Amino acid sequence: MKFGILFANVGHAVVPEGATALATIAEDAGYESVWTVEHVVVPADYRSAYPYSPSGKMPGPEESPIPDPLIWLTWVAAVTRSIRLATGILILPQRTPAVLAKEVATLDVLSGGRVTLGIGVGWLREEFAALGVSWEHRGDRTDEYIEALRALWRDAEPTFHGRFVDFERAKSYPKPVQASVPIAIGGHTEAAARRAGRLGDELFPGVASLEQLTRLVDVMRAAAKDAGRDPHAIGVTAGGAMDLEGVKRLADLGVTRVVVPNLGGDPETWKSTLGAFAENVIAKVA
Repeated sequence: MKFGILFANVGHAVVPEGATALATIAEDAGYESVWTVEHVVVPADYRSAYPYSPSGKMPGPEESPIPDPLIWLTWVAAVTRSIRLATGILILPQRTPAVLAKEVATLDVLSGGRVTLGIGVGWLREEFAALGVSWEHRGDRTDEYIEALRALWRDAEPTFHGRFVDFERAKSYPKPVQASVPIAIGGHTEAAARRAGRLGDELFPGVASLEQLTRLVDVMRAAAKDAGRDPHAIGVTAGGAMDLEGVKRLADLGVTRVVVPNLGGDPETWKSTLGAFAENVIAKVA
């Protein structure tokens, strides 16, 4: 079982000394990864329903800073040695695959092969409008972008002809240190679980209940089997467990990584809270 920090790039961690402190405290305490969130903009008084809260609103004020995940992770890469650098999640259909492939490959090289690209299709329609990106067909674009990214990372002269992406012998260097950057598929829907089964290296469902999680893992594994893939080779990252028994329940469902949230505070608070979890859970499971 691996353990990570979710919502890593919020709160006091948005400033340089906070980002350094959170990442180094987590690494020293035995956490395997840090996971960043993303919104380029948060349109005022948005009406789209945030799917992870009964209120339909994201926690905190709309003015809460959310640093760019890849730039934040680059800072963290420079002040750490081994902790994995993950986006949890990056909104893939808002990005251009060729540019994103170059950014991620560059970070992977500079960090010595520590990147996991967690992606999702997005839920905030008003944000897509503000960015001039089509809301429609974002799921289909996501599927195609995943395949285009892998071609750009893998091939000497990448060629891809799709509905939304088209390039011919488009050389993209540097290549990632890893054979291919792992892609974790985020989302709380069965569509996301099927996408993980077909195309993902990991499933990162944004749900807390064991019933929901069980269903999504089952859907992912069925989709993987239908696609001729090994269902048990696809990792599962999940939250919702803050004690040893909760972690064991997640492990029984096939969860391979548990993430605990950055609940705010300062470096002394992180040392206390993250240290206590490491002592009471990680040390007894890892």
